Amino acid sequence: MSKHTIIEGIAAPLPIANLDTDQIIPKQFLRGIDKAGLDRGILYDLRFDGQGHPRPDFVLNQPAYVRAPILLGGANFGCGSSREHAVWGLQQFGVRAVVASSFGEIFYSNAMNNGLMLAIVSEEEMQRLFAEAAEAAAAASPVQVRIDVEQLQVHSATGSAGFTLSERHRRMFMDGLDMLGASLQHLPAIQAFAERWHEANPWLKNVAGAARARIDRPAGASGG
Repeated sequence: MSKHTIIEGIAAPLPIANLDTDQIIPKQFLRGIDKAGLDRGILYDLRFDGQGHPRPDFVLNQPAYVRAPILLGGANFGCGSSREHAVWGLQQFGVRAVVASSFGEIFYSNAMNNGLMLAIVSEEEMQRLFAEAAEAAAAASPVQVRIDVEQLQVHSATGSAGFTLSERHRRMFMDGLDMLGASLQHLPAIQAFAERWHEANPWLKNVAGAARARIDRPAGASGG
């Protein structure tokens, strides 16, 4: 994950309250065993009609908003089931951040642990951003938004709004770390704890390896 503190670009307005993860990535796109191709399913039923034709009135199908790096979402964005695919798919689709007044709790954790920035601003500020986006669209000039992760500010032409992050999430994002990378920063302490634990409880050391060795031992071979 790359290091960054600024996310900026066109912001696509998606003022749909309670947009859940089943809508963000429908179940038929979850059949694979890896993350490949999840972008094809992002907001599929909003982007396409029943015959699979693009809906021209949907914001992300409009030329000005194709591959917009920022979404302006409605309240409780990402509620519903806990599928992490919603985050992976949005990232594959080119989304780097979502600004909304609230998010589904599990979606929020999944996003922050995978480097998808979520900025929670007040409902009043969201309505200002939506109004700005509507005026910009009427003028055929999509709204531009700048998210400063270090200063915890969302900037646009009509104003700025603060947002909050835990220091852990803020540092993870600024340092380009996912959850595994953040954990590995404490590797010396983890190794030291493991050594102390195994010294005190030697029978618990490498239990899985010992069990595997017994299973793989040829029939009739003596064991230690």
